[in-house]
Amino acid sequence: MPDPSAVAVFADLREEGGELDALVGELPASGWAAPTPASGWTIAHQIAHLHWTDQAALLALTDPDAFALRVEEALKAPDSFVDEGAEEGARLDPAALLARWREGRRALDAVLAAASPDTRFPWYGPPMKAASMASARLMETWAHGQDVADALGVRRTPGARLRHVARIGVRARAYAYAVRGLPVPEAEVRVELTAPDGREVWAYGPADAPQRVTGPALDFCLLVTQRAHRADLALTATGSDADRWLDIAQAFAGPAGSGRAPRDAG
Repeated sequence: MPDPSAVAVFADLREEGGELDALVGELPASGWAAPTPASGWTIAHQIAHLHWTDQAALLALTDPDAFALRVEEALKAPDSFVDEGAEEGARLDPAALLARWREGRRALDAVLAAASPDTRFPWYGPPMKAASMASARLMETWAHGQDVADALGVRRTPGARLRHVARIGVRARAYAYAVRGLPVPEAEVRVELTAPDGREVWAYGPADAPQRVTGPALDFCLLVTQRAHRADLALTATGSDADRWLDIAQAFAGPAGSGRAPRDAG
């Protein structure tokens, strides 16, 4: 019998992709050239990146040796390989890019559902099980979908799927330090986030930990995906370690992100 939690995250990933698809599916070709908050990236770059990363995930799940070769190539240009992949896809005709992204999502969904639930598959960061891979793809789809929504002036309604993004953000705390060459603090952090429905609280870490982070789940997700500056978010840190973490939080694998400037930075 499939793991119910894995089935749920696979369904959530499909829904997240479908929500973004609804934003771009009817865009005219000119709309794909609209700039997004990511410097130098248009809407086409955002979708191209998601397709490129979906293809990488598909390769990791089906041919780990071939994926290892891809990682070796990435290590030759660690600061540019992501942009190069997005640029290549963004040069496609928008209709062709959309069709490829849709087909890639369908293929990845099928392989994730069929994957052994206990096998760990390689990735650019630590190896992951299929359910964790799906969570990571959801996180990226949501984050890049935020860039697209911002470019289009659309306000998305946050929902329960954000729990996946928040969980990754918490679990990636040590990675945020490591990728910057910083020592990881020994003290644990309690994270308490108000869910989008305003009623539930998503809690992580020891309840008695003196280091704490509290605030809206949406704000925490925007922070750890580096889609908003901390100064623009209603997050509260108690303790120096918690405070420092919020300055460098990063939920995604790869080099340390530069983040976004505050809204009033000019």
